[in-house]
Order: sequence, then C-alpha cells, then structure tokens
Amino acid sequence: MNVLAYLDARGAHYRVLHHRKTFTAQDLAAAEHVSGWNVIKPVVVKADEQFVLCALPASQRVDLEQLREALHARKVELADEKSLGGVCADCELGAEPPIGALFGMPTVMEESLEETDHVYFQAGSHDEAVEMPLADYKRVARPRIAQFGRP
Repeated sequence: MNVLAYLDARGAHYRVLHHRKTFTAQDLAAAEHVSGWNVIKPVVVKADEQFVLCALPASQRVDLEQLREALHARKVELADEKSLGGVCADCELGAEPPIGALFGMPTVMEESLEETDHVYFQAGSHDEAVEMPLADYKRVARPRIAQFGRP
C-alpha cells in the first residue's frame, strides 16, 4: 500500500505537494520553504535484529547510544541500503515516508518534533511530499516518542 492510500484509509488530513526532485530532507525543507525542524527525516535502524523506523527533524542526526537506551536494546546500528531494498519496495530509495507500519516495522519519533504543529515528509518519491498536522501524523504512525536526536 502506498502512503497516500494508507493516509486515506485512516482518514488523515493532508496535502500533497509537488516540488523539484530532492534527495535529502534538508533539500525538501528548502524546496517547500519551511524549517528543517518541520520536515521529518526517516532513518531505519536495526535494534537487536529488528528494523525500526526513526522519525526525526531534518536538522538532526540519530544519536545511536541514546536511541539504544530509549529502545532498551543491546545493540542499535544504522540499517544498510542493501537490506532495505526489499523492505520499502513501493518507494524510491531515499524517499520513504516516516511511517514504519507501511513497511512492517515500529516507528519511534524524536520528541523535539512535538514542538511543531505541521510536518512535511517525502511521499515515496523524490518529487512529491506530504504536509499534515502533527496530530494526524502521530495518529496514523502511532510512534513511540523518545529523545534520540542531536544537531
């Protein structure tokens, strides 16, 4: 199921935005003229052999040690693109939406995203994005909230 069908099935309020091709979350922020603090960057990690989708502001990086502690995991590492190829098959590589349930994995959201009311993220392609209220994102993504991002 693609992200738009997923959002529709859950009654989410959102807008689809079309923009020039962007390949990073910060580029998406620039293309949409919004702060990187409002753009969700998805990062997939492997926590004790389970994939977990991390959702954090474009302007932050994952602190793996903080994330390991938050997840109560023994080991957390970034997932490599090779292993993700089959997991996110309906999306262009690098344009995955930050909703782990689409790919059969849990989502953990960086708590600093709670400081905004609207979020933006890629919709599965490099030239299409979604804008939606944070409350709707949280309702459809059902993320666990934790502190694991750093500038």
